[in-house]
Amino acid sequence: MPYYSHIYEDDQLPNRAKLVYVYLCDRSGNAGEPAWPGIKRICADLSLSRSTVKRAISDLVNAGYVRKEKAFRENGGCTSNRYFVVK
Repeated sequence: MPYYSHIYEDDQLPNRAKLVYVYLCDRSGNAGEPAWPGIKRICADLSLSRSTVKRAISDLVNAGYVRKEKAFRENGGCTSNRYFVVK
């Protein structure tokens, strides 16, 4: 568990964010590769509401644990965001 053990010590980070962080770590490939599950997929996999997942991602971005990058299709349409675990 060394790749996410540091978040257990962060008492400022809500439990919802810790759960989503571990999920994103699990969905990332090798170091530096993004995870790009959609909000709907995260909600379904973790049995959380859409607003809870969005707040958790915001918590992680604000705390510096995750970097969020918008992603677009070739035709210019939006697709799932990419999430880079940075800590």
